Amino acid sequence: MSARLSPRAVLWGGVLLVAVAFVAGSARGAYAISPQQLWQVLAEALRGALGGSASPSPEHLVFMNIRLPRLLLGAAAGAGLGLSGALMQGLFRNPLADPGLVGISSGAALAAGVTIVLGGWWFPELPRTLGSWTLVLMAFAGGLTVTLLIYALAQTQGGTHIGLMLLAGVAVNALAGAGLGFLSFMASDEQLRNIQFWLLGSLGGARWSAVGLVGALVFMAGCAALGWARPLNAMALGEAQAALLGVNVERAKRALILVTAVIVGAVTATTGIIGFVGLIAPHWVRLVAGPDHRVVLPASALLGAALVLAADALARTVAKPAELPLGVLTAVIGVPMFLLMLRHFRGRL
Repeated sequence: MSARLSPRAVLWGGVLLVAVAFVAGSARGAYAISPQQLWQVLAEALRGALGGSASPSPEHLVFMNIRLPRLLLGAAAGAGLGLSGALMQGLFRNPLADPGLVGISSGAALAAGVTIVLGGWWFPELPRTLGSWTLVLMAFAGGLTVTLLIYALAQTQGGTHIGLMLLAGVAVNALAGAGLGFLSFMASDEQLRNIQFWLLGSLGGARWSAVGLVGALVFMAGCAALGWARPLNAMALGEAQAALLGVNVERAKRALILVTAVIVGAVTATTGIIGFVGLIAPHWVRLVAGPDHRVVLPASALLGAALVLAADALARTVAKPAELPLGVLTAVIGVPMFLLMLRHFRGRL
């Protein structure tokens, strides 16, 4: 059995993967940009920042106005999903835990479906008031609402019962699926396409405003999550043992659930549902680096970012000028690689 990689090697490897995926994503797409053109674009951007007045090239306009916000949103979304997956698996002490398991994604999806199908009927002034942010805000609110509901259902006299939370999440996921099925039955052809497009995930609607929102929330939530790495290591021994080690277990649960809800709610509201990243990225990291959350949390964020960037580059390339659904590609890329690694490192599990 080969030795595990050092934390430094894992983190630098994650940075390298993100850099490679970012450069590949910059060049690939319906409008291809060669490495030489990419350097010219960066030079033009630098000259513009220094006060130069040369007219921008077509490659510069495509990269700066379309591709760069898309890449940055993809990196932030992937980092958020990878990080939240590591938090959920550490909190539940369950390798099958996923951000969607506690109902965040399904709550956001149901709220998005209600907005698409019934929003113009129930709240005719809402789209005119909030514009394109209507769907984003409603989905974010839906994810947070469902998370708080499940958290309330899991309360017992002894505190938050993790098993009850998992069961409530499974039930809410099923109920949200039924609600989306009913909305799909009621929807017009255009509304049905919009629902399906949103459910399959995409970075096609990336805007600088969304990049700023998701990037800021993921960064702040990520910094907060890193502070809980040591308590998560203690909780891996069991809640009673963690309490004996001085960890305020109930406070840790509330903080980790809130951080996860904010991250996944923001990501899902702006990109739709991107599955499997939160499930497989932490597994990959633990297989090569071990279970220490001081490494697992940041490395899962880096690996999640690289995975989403790579999947988005393929989504823009395989069937260009059309785009494949991002959620489909994350599953197609991630699951076979995960199974191969699982087979290779199964002795460490």
